[in-house]
This record gives sequence, C-alpha cells and structure tokens, in this order.
Amino acid sequence: MLRIITQQTEAQTELRRISDRTHDDQIQAKETLVREVLEKVKRQGNKAVLEYTEMFDQARLTVSEMRVSGSELDAAYQKISPELLEAIQLACRQIEAFHKQRLPKSWVQFGEDDVVLGKRYTPVDRAGLYIPGGRASYPSTVLMNAIPAKVAKVPRIVMVTPPGLEQKINPAVLVAASEAGVDEIYRVGGAQAIAALAYGTETIPQVDVITGPGNIYVTLAKKLVYGTVGIDSLAGPSEVLIIADSEANPVHVAADLLAQAEHDPMAAAILLTTDGKLAEKVQKEVEAQLQNHPRRLLTEKAIAHYGLIVVVSSLEMAAELSNLFAPEHLELEVSAPWAILELIRHAGAIFLGNSTPEAVGDYLAGPNHTLPTSGAARYASALGVETFLKHSSLIQYSPRALKKMSKAIETLAMAEGLPSHAASVRLRTQ
Repeated sequence: MLRIITQQTEAQTELRRISDRTHDDQIQAKETLVREVLEKVKRQGNKAVLEYTEMFDQARLTVSEMRVSGSELDAAYQKISPELLEAIQLACRQIEAFHKQRLPKSWVQFGEDDVVLGKRYTPVDRAGLYIPGGRASYPSTVLMNAIPAKVAKVPRIVMVTPPGLEQKINPAVLVAASEAGVDEIYRVGGAQAIAALAYGTETIPQVDVITGPGNIYVTLAKKLVYGTVGIDSLAGPSEVLIIADSEANPVHVAADLLAQAEHDPMAAAILLTTDGKLAEKVQKEVEAQLQNHPRRLLTEKAIAHYGLIVVVSSLEMAAELSNLFAPEHLELEVSAPWAILELIRHAGAIFLGNSTPEAVGDYLAGPNHTLPTSGAARYASALGVETFLKHSSLIQYSPRALKKMSKAIETLAMAEGLPSHAASVRLRTQ
C-alpha cells in the first residue's frame, strides 16, 4: 500500500532513500563484467557481439542478421494499425517542431580594431541511439532520441536495440525509427551494443555520441566509454513527483502515480499534498486502480518500495521537498501552478495544471522525455539538439588589434613561464 507520512524530517529521509535507490551492492561485480564485455568487443568486434548476444539475450544471430533489412522495415508498416502510424507521425511533427526552436545558431561579432569573435555550431558525424527492449517496446523513445539528432543535421544516425522473441524487433519501434530518419538499425542490445557503438565493429560503425536509456549494464557501459565517445546521461529508473492541493482530482492523481510505477519495479511515484483528505482518497484510489492492472505485479512492487504520500503544511514546503528530490518529472496539480513554478529550482520536466498528465510529455507534447533521474536534475537537463552538436570558437585579430593587446598578452605569458607564447605575439608586432 502507498504510505502516508506527515513529518517533514521523515519525509526528507524517505526522499533521500528513494533518490538513492539505484545504489547497488553488487555494482562492483557488474562493472567488472561490463569492462570485460567492452574489452572483448573492442578486440574481437562482431565475434564478441554475437557471443554476448547469445549469452545474455538467448538470440543466436549471424553477422548478416545483425542489421535490420529494408524489407523488414517495409513489413513493419503492414503490422501496425493505421491509428498507430498516424499517432507516430503526429508525434514526429510535434517533437520536430519543438526541437527546431531549440537549435542554436552560429554567430559572428565584429568589434573594434577589426576584431572578429564568434561561435560556430556543427553536428557530430555519427550518433548512436540505444533503444531498450525487455518489459515493453518504446517507439516514443526512438522518436525522442532520433528527431533531435535529425534536427541537428547529424549525417549518420545508427540505432541498436535488443532482439526480441524469434530475433524480431517490435514493428512499432521499426516504424518509429523509419519515420524519425534513422539510417541503420541493428538487433543488438546490452553492454555489447554500447561497446560496438563506442569502438566500432566490422559491421556496426563507431559513433561520436551515444544516447538513450537502458538497464544497469547499459548504464555502466555508457559510463565506462565516456571519453571515447560522448553520452547524454546516466539514466536511472523513472520517477514522478506530484504537488497537489485540495483542487486536485484524486482519481487523476492516482492514475498519474501508477503511470510512473508501471514502468519498472524501481520506478518512484511520490505525492506531496497540503490536503490530508486528498492523501487518503489517493491512497484508496491507487489500490482500486491496481485491482485489474495488466502490469499489477511490478507496479505494486514499485508502489510498495518507492511510492510515497507526504502531507505538508504548505505548498512552499512541498516546493522545498521537491527541490531536495529534484525529480525527473514534476506535476503541479494545483489551482495556481505558475505561482508555484517560481519556487521550483530543480526538475527535469514540469507539467503545469490538472489537465497536463506526464503522459503528454512522454509521447507528443514536443519537449524531450529523456530526462535526468536520481537527483541529477540539480545539474543536468533533458536530451536535445545540443547533445548532438559541438561548438567551435571563432577568433580573428587584425594587426592593429594584436599590437594593441600585445603587451598584456606577453605579460600574462611570462607570468606563466611560457616564453614562446610571448614570442609568438612579440614577433608579429615588432
């Protein structure tokens, strides 16, 4: 059952416990295994990838079966309903429109003495997208990772995803990849897929940036290859925190909590409310909605371990506790959400008002649903076009400008004991 607590100190302790839920006593052994996978794939390429795919995913593939064929993509369109195709295409348009607004522009500034300064944005050459399999299929995750890369004009977008039953990939995932502009798809998952993207194999190209969530082995692999390639983030289990007042509908709040809990047994679902009666109604409603839930077992487990209701004395206290937790998803189900927003400092995505469930952001509002988890919203942001871009500084000095600044540059260079730095300026201005 979803617990209700009323003490602020206890609430702080519980929120820290939930935020730390990804800490794993077996992490050292898992990291050792991942290092072995990375090293073997780096040395043996396809051979190691296929061995680990058989070992971990019980899928025996040949090299030629690793890449999804064009005919398989075509067939996927025939396997989904027209309504699903239309929804995927609508989501594509919405997500693309949002991310186009976020595309940074190169700029140049002309200053005194013909000094030119600027910044130039260019995309990475190749992006690697990891799309998880396992408990569910995630066409929405394909769109959220691929479309920002496409908007950033990445020339080559490569996707990997674990093979399912009979080595198949969910047709909705394939259609989403095709609609979003993915160039290549490989039926490979786990740490071996991250290794293949980071180092390249005879079949899978080496990429510059890897994005997308996965299990603990995928996350550890991304952590260990960072530096060889860029990554978006180290994603943990999903989480929602809802701030609600007496105006909130308990049926809706319960549904929103369960919408997060059904992701994973380690998903977190938290309600902070100023209304004790609402807390009790939500607690009962969660139990009622669980009765015939198709994913009841894992959802109940998440609610039991990482579900929480806190009754607070004020919305200001709720905002304070929310900032402590720094949630991936924050719902403000209050009568004046924009007023409370001023108090919020840390959240991956913020959903304002009673008509904005988090599911809107998961699928087609436009902003990305690949978000910082486990408190990382204190310093990190959502995946976006910036993830697939790098910027170069542009600097041009005229002879007059260099002469004007030469004394200061030489003084600083000599203070650092770098005489050739000073000479590189002096020899041009004598």
